[in-house]
Amino acid sequence: MRVTALVTRIIKQLIRDKRTLGLLILAPILVLTMLHLVFNGGDYKPKIGLVNIPEPLAQQFASEGAQLFYYDDADEAQQDMEKLQLDGYIALQEAKPHLTLEGSDPVKNGAVLKWLQQSLAPLTQATSSLPNLQADITYQHGSADMSQFDYFGPVLLGFFVFFFVFLIAGVSFLRERTTGTLERLLSSPLRRWEIVVGYVLGFGIFATLQATVISAYAIYVLGMLMEGQFIYLLFTILALAFTALSVGILLSTFASNELQMMQFIPVVVVPQVFFSGLFNLETISQWLSWIAPFTPLYYAANALRSIMVRGSGWEAIYLDLLILLGFSLIMIVLNIWALRKYRKI
Repeated sequence: MRVTALVTRIIKQLIRDKRTLGLLILAPILVLTMLHLVFNGGDYKPKIGLVNIPEPLAQQFASEGAQLFYYDDADEAQQDMEKLQLDGYIALQEAKPHLTLEGSDPVKNGAVLKWLQQSLAPLTQATSSLPNLQADITYQHGSADMSQFDYFGPVLLGFFVFFFVFLIAGVSFLRERTTGTLERLLSSPLRRWEIVVGYVLGFGIFATLQATVISAYAIYVLGMLMEGQFIYLLFTILALAFTALSVGILLSTFASNELQMMQFIPVVVVPQVFFSGLFNLETISQWLSWIAPFTPLYYAANALRSIMVRGSGWEAIYLDLLILLGFSLIMIVLNIWALRKYRKI
């Protein structure tokens, strides 16, 4: 009977906690639905530029599954590839096909090489005595030995920074509320914006320390691919950390305990993984892929890959960093507004 009474109490407690009960059912459904849409998306069609390719060979290329773009000048194709509008382009050099790959994504590299092999196979078999049909391959970024981890590593680095900063900041701010510290601050002459900025900067010092240590460990100990400058990597990680910090503090104001704070993870953190670049957004359903630009990790992953894989500098990442800082400012303003439910200052 005592066990039955305990079971009954737990059931009543969960029924009263509508948020926990809802997330217990809805969160797994949300994640499984996203996984279904990601892994059941369409096949990726590589984007290939053809530079002054003879008509017979161009027709052979057009017969295979790829998005083809035609150019009269290799420099124009090169510029589009640097803008990530092409996965590679083919030009004739000394009457021999030469493929230049963008090279930063092993999955796209594989798709381009598979397409090229399938396109040239009939001609190679018909004219086996002509070795010139074997294409030369150049990688603008990376190499043929580039691993999947080299490409996914920057995304994972950003994800773990966001996850731990979000969790620690949220739980710490929640503890400030439950212990009465926040109430005492609200009773002081401090204004709301001063309290929020103080917490953000205070937690931000430790977020900066964490970001620096994690970045240095990933690059210099684990040997993660790093083509750019470490200072740009650090700026990006810091911008992401402050975004995670402000989001964590904001959501903690809507949680009553640590369990409710943890419940935000499958709703706020996990979905960002699907839009960060770990999976090709071009193969995801269009009605789902539009969410990506509204997630901080999308911009952080883009900047981190530009730095670590492509060796890009400030001109390639400044817009992503500005958007991340914009996220932080919006969250800080919302934090100030959320404090009104405690006391009008």
